[in-house]
Amino acid sequence: MNPVAISLGPLEIRWYTILIILAFLIVSFVISREAKRFKFSKDFIFNLIFWTVIMSFLGARIYYVIFNWSYYASHLDEIIKIWQGGLAIHGGLIAGTITILVYSKKYKVNVLKLLDIVVVPLLLGQAIGRWGNFFNSEAHGAATSLNALQSLHIPRFIINGMNIGGVYYQPTFLYESLWCLIGFIVLLFVRRYKYIKIGQITALYLVWYGIGRFFIEASRTDSLMLGGFKAAQIISVIMFVGGLILFFALHRKSKFENLYNNISDDEIEF
Repeated sequence: MNPVAISLGPLEIRWYTILIILAFLIVSFVISREAKRFKFSKDFIFNLIFWTVIMSFLGARIYYVIFNWSYYASHLDEIIKIWQGGLAIHGGLIAGTITILVYSKKYKVNVLKLLDIVVVPLLLGQAIGRWGNFFNSEAHGAATSLNALQSLHIPRFIINGMNIGGVYYQPTFLYESLWCLIGFIVLLFVRRYKYIKIGQITALYLVWYGIGRFFIEASRTDSLMLGGFKAAQIISVIMFVGGLILFFALHRKSKFENLYNNISDDEIEF
């Protein structure tokens, strides 16, 4: 696939950049709509999104560079070239969570409430962003055959894009994109459930993404490694276990306590 969408002389606009911006705009819109239900002001949400996005991008890039330091140590000028790829979602999740934690503490807002609002559209953003990997010919799986891909009834343009250097590869970017899209739809319904508690949506996000990424990562050929293990699988296990613990810890409370969809008339606006 050609990673460049538009060429204007020396200026190149890449599909990766376009898709990241598109994901950002859609996620921001959905977050703002949900936050409005809980009387958060536009300024509060705008600043939250602004700083979280910036720190998430930095975290995603730093995480990737650290795990590939043997290369970047000799190519320092390429560290800033994020438009060519090289963003690790787990680094972004860590940095973004820390940012939201600090922001919520500053304004005395329930951090789990904010995370619940963010993680649902985040899955949609992840689903969109994975297509940037497709155009960059990265984040693919093991080598396979044309017949194997055709048997999966994958659209022809994706099969053609998975022909990299004359070799066909498993489109793991597609599997993760679909997994995140399904998760987004599921959590949209879950967060309207009358008795869902604050924090349980975040817990389900951790479980859902942890499961999907663990198994998809097993087929990836460009995984970041920690010792002899794939770092993404290690973090996925942590996400899964942490999500389960959080979900059932919150579930032990009264059925009517700490409900996500409770909106009081005197809720403070920020």
